[in-house]
Amino acid sequence: MSENSLLTGISDQPLDPAELERAVTGPEHGAVVVFSGKVRNHDGGQAVSSLEYSAHPDAGRFLARLCAEVARESGLPVAARHRVGSLAVGDLAIVVAVAAPHRREAFDTCSTLVDRIKHEVPIWKRQLFADGLSEWVDACG
Repeated sequence: MSENSLLTGISDQPLDPAELERAVTGPEHGAVVVFSGKVRNHDGGQAVSSLEYSAHPDAGRFLARLCAEVARESGLPVAARHRVGSLAVGDLAIVVAVAAPHRREAFDTCSTLVDRIKHEVPIWKRQLFADGLSEWVDACG
């Protein structure tokens, strides 16, 4: 797998899971796992009305470097995009795709990549609650 098969990025536009799936799919892979993280309508017992994501100006480089590292370590094609800006309940905040010859390694690598993005890429989330209050959350995913 070559690094140019990686599809990564930070976007203020809606995310397309099919685009990321196409980026990792190949005839040698029998499994493709696509994770789509959506804005949910609650957190910690409070009703969430929307989220706002913001990113460090270099977040795209952090994401690309992380994806290249995971692809190199696993030997599998990976793709990841994260959205920034205002998102409504149900909108996609993150999409990650991984292909592998077998499902277990695709699931495991996808899970690892999502966790690492959450902890290593400088993206911040502000939750807006139905009661008008808001809070910043220290995770990005």
